Amino acid sequence: MSAGAPAGTRTRAGAAAGAKRGPLGVGIIGAGVISAQYLRNLTGFPDVEVLFVADLDVARASARALEFGIPGHGTVAELLAEPGIEIVVNLTTPAAHAEVGLQILAAGKHVWTEKPLALDLESGRRLLDAATDRGLRVASAPDTFLGAGLQTGLRAVRRGAIGEPLTGLALFQSPGPEAWHPNPEFLFAAGGGPLFDMGPYYLTLLVQVFGPAARVTASASTSKARRAIGSGPRAGTEFEVSVPTHHSALIEFAGGASALAVFSFQAHLRRSPLVEVSGTDGSIAFPDPNQFAGDTQLATAGGDETLSPAGPVSGRGTGVLELARAIRSGATERASGALGYHVLDIMVSISRSAREGRPVDVASTVDRAATLPEDWDPSAATLTREREPRH
Repeated sequence: MSAGAPAGTRTRAGAAAGAKRGPLGVGIIGAGVISAQYLRNLTGFPDVEVLFVADLDVARASARALEFGIPGHGTVAELLAEPGIEIVVNLTTPAAHAEVGLQILAAGKHVWTEKPLALDLESGRRLLDAATDRGLRVASAPDTFLGAGLQTGLRAVRRGAIGEPLTGLALFQSPGPEAWHPNPEFLFAAGGGPLFDMGPYYLTLLVQVFGPAARVTASASTSKARRAIGSGPRAGTEFEVSVPTHHSALIEFAGGASALAVFSFQAHLRRSPLVEVSGTDGSIAFPDPNQFAGDTQLATAGGDETLSPAGPVSGRGTGVLELARAIRSGATERASGALGYHVLDIMVSISRSAREGRPVDVASTVDRAATLPEDWDPSAATLTREREPRH
């Protein structure tokens, strides 16, 4: 079990692993923009079956269900009452993640939540503790680190391709998402900003390389108090910015390594997303942490090498599938709630360090997840259905 995971969760879930067989029923809460990516993939995975789409806007839920051929749609209460649903995918806004997650657990269902796990550590801990109490699981995006691109780079690091990893550089810079997003306000409110919106992709990858973080030292700034929507029917509408739009952080890891991370919505000189790691014997540049594919660049004394992605490139929802298979087998899911909580702890600590002007210790810890086998196949039907009873 991962260090920092809720005590007892794996034991109870593992003990019940053999109780059910066959594909797991899945429900989706939140029919917004990101739901299309999830549904496009989940409806193609034989080991899960999407049964219901729910949203506060029932008409929007109905439209999304019709688009992807989902049999049920309606309210959250109706979804939670569906007995065939075992995993609920929580695609609500960040401010609602913990509250909705607790409702899902209270209904006796496992949770997959979009990032971040919660907005604060207290809410995140309540979510994980509630799962422990009920023998259920909470898993969390991002699942991009399960894609072939990042997995290929992680396998190279784990097999010693750069020696011992020592230092890292994570860089995300853009002018901001209001130029393209039709409803960007939530990205500039609590739970948003470049740290909480984009940070999980980069920090999850860094934790998979270096292990748990131990301390951070950070600074922050905000370039504008108000911004304007740049596209869609509300173009020109101004809204308030209530979070920093730039964070820089030095992250020290428990194993002695360190990384510099920059997350910015106020950089007009565009650069490609970047995560580079240098070790005792070489350096590695990962593909975009917000994508599932992409080449990895490896540089050692023996020369430079491009590593093409080896394994599945299946997109968002891969973590839901991996969770489903873990539930059936009794194994620990890779994109675990413990990992999501530790990444949340790093982000909260960065925010606090920038606000208070001092280093902040990261109290939680977590084990690195095992890499996926190259032949792990999302398109395979690995979960056999329960046999029909004989009459």
